Amino acid sequence: MMYDQARAQQAPDKLRGSTERRATGPEPLLPSDERDRLAQRLQEALNNFPDSPLEALEEAEGIFDEAITQLKTALTERQRALHEGWQDHDPETQSNELRHAMREYREITQRLLRT
Repeated sequence: MMYDQARAQQAPDKLRGSTERRATGPEPLLPSDERDRLAQRLQEALNNFPDSPLEALEEAEGIFDEAITQLKTALTERQRALHEGWQDHDPETQSNELRHAMREYREITQRLLRT
């Protein structure tokens, strides 16, 4: 009986921890203002499609190209920063930095694979 009570008390803590992590979520690859700007431009292209389909399609293609370029730049910068965080450090004294880098690599790669 006491085991079940202790287990029940621990469960909310575990759930709360995972909920908090999900509530904040991973750091976005692009700043929110840039994501909003691209989304607004795409919506405008979609709205213009009935009147000017070719122009709207060309605009959508340009927005897509810009999003790819910005994502590539953001990923390259994130990769550089992660690499600098663990490269050329003594693994014995820097285990926390190595664990952090491994989590970051895993999280980013999993996000890319889900996309």
